[in-house]
Amino acid sequence: MSSGIVAVVIVIAVIVVVALGTGILYDSRRRRLRQRFGPEYDRLVDERDSKLKAEAELAAREKRVKGLEIRPLNPAAQARYTKEWSSIQERFVDEPAQSVGDAQRLVMAVMSDRGYPTERDEQLIADLSVDHATTLDHYRSAATISQRAAEEGSSTEDLRQAMIHYRALFRDLLGTTSEPETPAHTATTPAIPAQRESGPEMNEPDLAGQQAPEQPDADPVIDTPAAEPEATELPADDPRAAGQAREENPAAEVPQRPS
Repeated sequence: MSSGIVAVVIVIAVIVVVALGTGILYDSRRRRLRQRFGPEYDRLVDERDSKLKAEAELAAREKRVKGLEIRPLNPAAQARYTKEWSSIQERFVDEPAQSVGDAQRLVMAVMSDRGYPTERDEQLIADLSVDHATTLDHYRSAATISQRAAEEGSSTEDLRQAMIHYRALFRDLLGTTSEPETPAHTATTPAIPAQRESGPEMNEPDLAGQQAPEQPDADPVIDTPAAEPEATELPADDPRAAGQAREENPAAEVPQRPS
């Protein structure tokens, strides 16, 4: 085999190896982006109508957020924000619109405290998508309801849904799905109440750890069918005996009509 042919074979082999390596790296990057951004990956692919463009944008978001000073909240800040959120929820029954506005401002304050620039909404959403992709749709939905409420008003149920969405992102931003511990006790966020005398409750009661109420024993007087009384045979000379015989056998002793 000539040296020229050998060189060609080597070049082809190198190209194949590089192509395979590039393909493996590309697939690995795609899987990583899908895993990190979740539904945001699919949404952006549909919006850009191109996986390559969407992936390039998501990679750029990652690079930008790495340059930001994103920091977790310390326990004292977690407890303070949790207390504020509980207070807002308690006021929802009497002031639903005001409570939603307060919830929005509190969430923005937490974002700012963690290091997210909050001046531009579109950029904020892009930044949040890097580490909070699973709750990003909650923020979009809550912001939409808040804007509609400010412009034309919203029903109490819509406002309650906005509170649910804000709460999901709020808990995610706190850095824990459970509530942080306060100096006196472990704080728990109460359920967002529905408006008085209207609307379903937002949360089902937490029955974990509770025993089901004991069922009362069956009352024998109510639940047991009464026994049929036993028939008592009367003496033959008792005048009531003939009536009893007729009741037991109506056809018996029917008087014959005289011919």
